[in-house]
Amino acid sequence: MITKEFYVNNRRNIIRLLKSGALVLSAYSALQRQNDMAFAFSQESNFWYLTGIANADWKLVVDITSGEEWLIAPEVDAVHQVFDGSLSANAASELSGIKKVISYDEGLVLLRALAKKHSTVYTIDQPQHADYFNFLLNPSIANNKRTLERLFSSVMYCQKELSGLRAIKQPEEIKMIQKAVDITIGGFEYVKKSMNSYKHEYELDADISWVMRRTGATGHAYDPIIAAGKNACTLHYSHNDSVVKSRQLVLLDVGASCGGYAADITRTYAKHEPTKRQVAVHAAVESAHREIIGLIKPSVSIQEYQQRVNEIMSEAIDSLGLGKNDDALHKYFPHAVSHGLGIDVHDSLGAPSHLVENMVLTVEPGVYIPEEGIGVRIEDDILVTAKGNKNLSSALSTGL
Repeated sequence: MITKEFYVNNRRNIIRLLKSGALVLSAYSALQRQNDMAFAFSQESNFWYLTGIANADWKLVVDITSGEEWLIAPEVDAVHQVFDGSLSANAASELSGIKKVISYDEGLVLLRALAKKHSTVYTIDQPQHADYFNFLLNPSIANNKRTLERLFSSVMYCQKELSGLRAIKQPEEIKMIQKAVDITIGGFEYVKKSMNSYKHEYELDADISWVMRRTGATGHAYDPIIAAGKNACTLHYSHNDSVVKSRQLVLLDVGASCGGYAADITRTYAKHEPTKRQVAVHAAVESAHREIIGLIKPSVSIQEYQQRVNEIMSEAIDSLGLGKNDDALHKYFPHAVSHGLGIDVHDSLGAPSHLVENMVLTVEPGVYIPEEGIGVRIEDDILVTAKGNKNLSSALSTGL
């Protein structure tokens, strides 16, 4: 279980790194789903990491120099109190370990006073490469930035420092990721037993979701991918409504969310007896998967890791008669083999030069052959240990 001491310690660590000035972070705002309804709320990860608060529109303010801390509560009118509830000042203080909880108006006064005391304020900006996203960004980060720019002489970003801290998982974080992984494994094992009976992707979606929710998941860490046949060649396929045919492969990319932390596991299963070609593709991916996991240990350079991954995947693709050159590699394996895992399913590793003990990352090689209607991916969640690695999801068979 994550306790308030975890958040208190995280704030101490970021204060130690930033040294002086002020720190102001905003929670996310709720977003419209339809007409007068909002989507289920999901918190900004850095804000949660420092406060434990999972409610919208709160702010964290820290005087880095003195160590004083405040929470600014959002204004919630009586009607929304009745319909949606709200987080009380006492509950927010108990969650976060921050004693001073003030109103929105008091927060503006506080920020003006801090701007007179400090020329520099730290905050976070929108995610790196946000220009490439195909969705609208939560407005709270930009709104917070504009407020700070009006008040402070210099607005600086501390994402690099926060990413570095978050990349090295603490014992309670590793336990929570393992719990999310174990719950996810239960869902996979349940549907694997009944694989031949499923007629539609949504049946697998429903069953794996049911198992995870009833065994303790707060929900999915991301929209599940249940992709039969050629659908698996669309990497972020999410319709999950196609027919599952006999002797067809089904790629399942699913991760439970538990206690604020994500799992991310992929397996590829066959309905009825797989073809020789399907078996060959799966075997090539499985062999690459084992070899790539074997590369992971402390002090391995990211550049060296990526180079070896490319060599391994090129060999796998060539073994299937698909060619052995960069064009074939990028065509049949068009995504990264690893990403960080934690609060976010795509957690930043802090742009490290090498792997470090207690990082958690995925290993997810895949081969996708659209012209044959075959897509295979195997993904596990790997903890970097003092002498090598631990596969947190090794209890789940590799599939097919």
